[in-house]
Amino acid sequence: MHFKEVKGILSPSNGMNISRGCIHGCIYCDSRSKCYDMDHDFEDVEIKINAPRLLEEKIKSKRKKCMIGTGAMSDPYIPITENLNNIRVCLEIIEKYGFGLAIQTKSNLILRDLDLLKKINSKAKCIVEMTLTTFDERLCKTIEPAVSTSKERFETLKIMRDNGIKTVVWLSPILPFINDTEENIRGILNYCIEAKVYGIICFEMGLTLREGNREYFYRNLDKYFPQLRQKYQNKYGNNYIITSDGNRELMELFYKTCKQNNIVSDKDGLFEYLHTFEDKSQTEQLDLFDTLTHESFD
Repeated sequence: MHFKEVKGILSPSNGMNISRGCIHGCIYCDSRSKCYDMDHDFEDVEIKINAPRLLEEKIKSKRKKCMIGTGAMSDPYIPITENLNNIRVCLEIIEKYGFGLAIQTKSNLILRDLDLLKKINSKAKCIVEMTLTTFDERLCKTIEPAVSTSKERFETLKIMRDNGIKTVVWLSPILPFINDTEENIRGILNYCIEAKVYGIICFEMGLTLREGNREYFYRNLDKYFPQLRQKYQNKYGNNYIITSDGNRELMELFYKTCKQNNIVSDKDGLFEYLHTFEDKSQTEQLDLFDTLTHESFD
């Protein structure tokens, strides 16, 4: 771990990452790709120590409130004290100014900030996004070795449900010959149904590989699935998009199950939802006005 003072924290689409790098060890991680120009070892997590100050400055300068997104490139709940402190202060700032939040993680450490998530959700829209890839707990510990298990993430989703916080699941990535089975997809979808998630983002049944993360992925195949590296190389070569042979059938199962259970599965619609700010205080005022108006006529 090391610290860095950065010049900016919010992207043009109001996304932020309070750190760079990770110690979760997921064997497929796209953030290892060389195209992101990381100038330090991936496990040597770079903590953006001035992230909270920059966030507050940027939020104060905005003319309109919006959704703040975090977790797309680097999990905000990497278990490093300074990182956890940073994300809590950032959440306090978002709550203080009444902005919305869409936060993505694979960790149940997000529960430590449940009080703040509830406060944000009382003023604006708060969405917790959770990645689920593998129903089998043993397999989960192999491909995502240093993060909360799928069962722990499922329990976290239920806690969010019980506290009125909307959730979106990322069903990705699905690794050919490893977790691209009907049993696995059904298991994850059953978790989503029970947790009453708002939506599931699934591009296709597969993953992406490019320079940087491809080499790391293959090293882990050699370690955990030694028969698969040659199979991948023969079938996919240096392709960026790696699609499961069962993609069509599994996607049909995905869409059918979502439709039957009123789970949003339209990617474009979900991304719009994640970026659309809602001011709940104004909604409550309008509801009160409508109530008083009806009572006066009664």
